[in-house]
Amino acid sequence: MSRFIVPLGFVAALAISIGLWWNLPHIGAIGEQMQKGGPLVAALILLVILLTSFILERIWSLRKAQGRGSLPDFLNNVRKALHVGDVGAAIKLCAEQRGSAANVIRAGLERYQQVRGEGAPKEKIVAETQAAIQEANGLEVPLLERNLIALSTIASIATMVGLLGTVIGMIRSFAALGHTGAVDASKLAIGISEALINTAGGLFVAISGIVAYNVFVTRVDNFNYMMDEASYEAVQLLSATAPEKR
Repeated sequence: MSRFIVPLGFVAALAISIGLWWNLPHIGAIGEQMQKGGPLVAALILLVILLTSFILERIWSLRKAQGRGSLPDFLNNVRKALHVGDVGAAIKLCAEQRGSAANVIRAGLERYQQVRGEGAPKEKIVAETQAAIQEANGLEVPLLERNLIALSTIASIATMVGLLGTVIGMIRSFAALGHTGAVDASKLAIGISEALINTAGGLFVAISGIVAYNVFVTRVDNFNYMMDEASYEAVQLLSATAPEKR
């Protein structure tokens, strides 16, 4: 069922964008002016809807990835628990925090307890702990980076759609100028209006998409750096407390 969510969402967004474009004159003179931009304005409205949806999804997902409470405070508490060798308390903290960093650290801690309980040597304990952390990190990072490519793609497509609308509008303008006799001022104005509206719409969506993409990429990079640093320190603390022999 989940595989149909994205296509159904796209169809719904397309229907909404067409409906909004068709009813633009109802909002006044500005709406009438925007509708004169032609059907490509509906495509730009579609891109705005998709862009807004992805931005809201990323905000929600990254907030969920932060987990409960302050992430730096959580990492400090885990560090304190591991300093005194209380792995169980550290696992409990991870279970309560429920963020991406907590999931990664918890996977390593649980693997550490399991391998240590089996009486494995220190080298194997450390290696298994690192492998568990890397595996958990490999599962969490794609969730943090999901839909970032979509934001970048929408920004690129919006630029092209705006440029296409600009070209079409200029073609109409030159066609109005090309008639013999008096210039058809109304057709000339419509062509120029279409070109400018599509240009402005395309630039608005593209700029918004680029800004959102860069903001989320920066947040994800900072979050990944924090997770890597916390995981490395956890491994070092566990390595120091791991027994040489059983």
